[in-house]
Amino acid sequence: MTFATFLPAAPEILLAVGAMVALMIGAFRNEKSPSISAGLSMALVIAAGVLVWLIPAEGTPVFSDGFVLDPFARFMKTLIAIGSAAAILLSVDYMRFGRLNRFEYPVLIVLATTGMFVMVSANDLITLYLGLELQSLAAYVVASIQRDSARSTEAGLKYFVLGALASGMLLYGASLVYGFCGSVTYAGIADSVTTGGGSIGLIFGLVFLFAGIAFKISAVPFHMWTPDVYEGAPTPVTAFFASAPKVAAMGMLIRVAVEAFPAATAQWQQIIAFLAIASMALGAFAAIGQRNIKRLMAYSSIANMGYALVGLAAGSEAGVQGIVIYMAIYLAMTLGTFAFILSMRRGDTMVENIDDLAGLSRTNGTAAFFLAVMFFSLAGVPPLAGFFAKFYVFLAAIEAELYPLAVIGVLASVVGAFYYLRIVKIMYFDEPAAPFERMGGELKAVLGVAGLIVLLFFVYPAPLVEAAGAAAKSLF
Repeated sequence: MTFATFLPAAPEILLAVGAMVALMIGAFRNEKSPSISAGLSMALVIAAGVLVWLIPAEGTPVFSDGFVLDPFARFMKTLIAIGSAAAILLSVDYMRFGRLNRFEYPVLIVLATTGMFVMVSANDLITLYLGLELQSLAAYVVASIQRDSARSTEAGLKYFVLGALASGMLLYGASLVYGFCGSVTYAGIADSVTTGGGSIGLIFGLVFLFAGIAFKISAVPFHMWTPDVYEGAPTPVTAFFASAPKVAAMGMLIRVAVEAFPAATAQWQQIIAFLAIASMALGAFAAIGQRNIKRLMAYSSIANMGYALVGLAAGSEAGVQGIVIYMAIYLAMTLGTFAFILSMRRGDTMVENIDDLAGLSRTNGTAAFFLAVMFFSLAGVPPLAGFFAKFYVFLAAIEAELYPLAVIGVLASVVGAFYYLRIVKIMYFDEPAAPFERMGGELKAVLGVAGLIVLLFFVYPAPLVEAAGAAAKSLF
């Protein structure tokens, strides 16, 4: 192998080697505070994100056609790097109060990021599984990293048991696909399906494969882990789970569907449409009765993945472009919301009850404004970014003549708006509760940047729309 062979995987190599170095530094320094580990890990993720753009995205598969770096992978890796770096930054304030005093935590985020990078560049089923498991194993550990907390331990155990089941389903589906197609590469699978047609065995493999991936994006009916893990895991970990891994899993699903099964579009469209409808409906209705804001965000993420899947159900380039735009905006909205949730602290106690936000506009007007912007955007109120995110995926569904899917999406958005607007009502019209502690600088920075992106996206949307269009075009 020449140096050029390894060049497309340079960001992954940097992250893997850097994670080992950070782990050794933490172990030999016997670090009591994870600040150095967090700084180094964040620098690694940012460097990897920059390196992705310095390498030509030629789209030529390497490593025996198992790995590819194209404009789609480049764009998704950029979102993943932003999400992971922001997750580490959000955890700094939490670490400052000794709640997440483990130097391994940011290193595990780096290892999970390595797996996520591999997931979106995977060009065969073996590479896909390797990336998925690297990300998942790191995620299982960070979910239960607070070993003295029963909630955190329970969250990690639930995530591990259900995640192992989902991985088994995915692996079984991959083995069926290989058995009926005789190839593990996406190009080989596509050729086999095109020439031989979709047999019953292949369709079974496709269903199991998509079921395993659906677990990673919390799509109904594979969502059962999400509310419990979101609530039980430490809040910075929940912020991480809600952001970068969702982007990576969605990118992986798009590549598998579009590149490996273009001749079976009619078959997988039915699966995706069912997942989208079920996720939008359950996410909209189940969140109404929630009183814990982390559980509410869990159901919100389920609904948001449903909206994104509407674009994939279209099975078109416009649909993929809509998903990419949606995931970029979803990332900003989620990180901004969790930046505030991490500031919900009175003394040394973190609070998670929605009623604790009562009268926030009178105790911290600026934070209340930015949080209201996030919730209005999540509800899809124009002219905020969340409106345009839904607009692009619904437009793709309408162009593909999937009118019922678009109508259900709009109706689910209306129902979902209720629980977002209820929180805004509590912040602005209820009697003030005890004020929260002052927000840390890191949390202010993430909330402020996310808020400005959501507020001002409509002013100049062209860069994101054009980049998403180029990313989608590279798959077709």
